[in-house]
Amino acid sequence: MTFEAVLFDLDGVITDTAEYHYRAWKKLADSLGITIDRRFNEQLKGVSREDSLQRILTYGGMQNAFPPEKTAGLLKQKNDWYVEMIQTVTPADVYPGILELLHSLKAAGKKTALASASKNGSFLLEKMALTPYFDAIADPAEVARSKPAPDIFLAAAQKIGVPIGRCIGIEDASAGIAAIKAAGALPVGIGNPAYLGSDIAVLPDTRSLTVGYLQSVWDTATPVRN
Repeated sequence: MTFEAVLFDLDGVITDTAEYHYRAWKKLADSLGITIDRRFNEQLKGVSREDSLQRILTYGGMQNAFPPEKTAGLLKQKNDWYVEMIQTVTPADVYPGILELLHSLKAAGKKTALASASKNGSFLLEKMALTPYFDAIADPAEVARSKPAPDIFLAAAQKIGVPIGRCIGIEDASAGIAAIKAAGALPVGIGNPAYLGSDIAVLPDTRSLTVGYLQSVWDTATPVRN
């Protein structure tokens, strides 16, 4: 028995757009008189735009300060700044090993889907020339709950017609790992086990992320999953 599909997060897994998110959120927070740093930003990774804003407002004691129309304006302003920043993204920004992994997955007949909280996922895949390697892109605007809820991963698996229990999910954020577990897929983390958990397979970066590695993780976990 083997896995049939891989569900990818975007920021921090395929490329480093997380830095642009941080800069845009910090710029917005500064404009509101709220000071956030990179440590605070860790809790925004993998989280939807709406939930990220609420966390920032709550952190600054402004959770009830704005009516819905003002909140919508703040979300648009952050996204406008972010989209302006990511115009310079190119195929050279794809993380080491990712293109080779996508090639190998296609050759092995595995399905692939993007399961990102980013509403700019399609745009970024186009900028990096990766769109042809993905069978589907789950739309975060169509799911009820953001990570750590499982919705985006369940939607991604449904779009490619693969049972979620036959999927591997790749994430770099604790909220994303929690979402993969809740969905019923097998998580693989990219980053620090101290943040992602010692109970899952974690690589320090994407350089060693191969089909062979994913198969070995699957084979190790299969007795437990069954």
